[in-house]
Amino acid sequence: NTDEAARWFTRSAEQGEPGAAAVLGSMYAAGEGVPHDDAKAYEYFLQIVSNYDEDNIPRREMGIVSSAYVAVGIYALNGLPQIKMKPDVFRAHELFQFAASTFGDPNAQYNLARIYLDGIGIKRDPRQAAGWLVLAAEKNHMEAQALLGNLLFTGQGVQRQRAKGLMYLTLAVESAGDDPKNAWIAELHDKALKVASDSDRQMAANLLGDYSARR
Repeated sequence: NTDEAARWFTRSAEQGEPGAAAVLGSMYAAGEGVPHDDAKAYEYFLQIVSNYDEDNIPRREMGIVSSAYVAVGIYALNGLPQIKMKPDVFRAHELFQFAASTFGDPNAQYNLARIYLDGIGIKRDPRQAAGWLVLAAEKNHMEAQALLGNLLFTGQGVQRQRAKGLMYLTLAVESAGDDPKNAWIAELHDKALKVASDSDRQMAANLLGDYSARR
């Protein structure tokens, strides 16, 4: 009974329960069980961020808080016309930076890397982007592995490491599966394979074996 569940979560969120606010934020953002409403989703995620107290939060709630920072950061990055909120890259950067550094959140690290990689509102910095992508990729963040692999393989603003780049692209494409929204990952992987030498492929396979052994 989604209506009853929404009412229960709403009561809990009003009492300051971050888990309930997180569930409601996700429900409204996705339109699952409730009408899609980004303004309400933003409100609930912002509630979590605003109430965060590093000295008074159970360890089990760290992931909830971290995800809320990322969600608010994405809304800040894209803006929210529904409440006349304009895009604010600097605020998004601040939120992603905090979640990436404080919680080690891979989604925050990935989004922070994208800001540096795309030069959104700040000077483009592929090396800075690569540094954050490495941290996220090592946590098996699929999109981060794909972008990092492409950066390393092509040497776009970073030292070219074709074998290592191909390794990360292979990891990403294996996680991507057949989901149409991940087609861009398969395209990057296929493009790299077409120009990779036999030596690149063999070294990538060796690196992939070492990587898997460390997991």
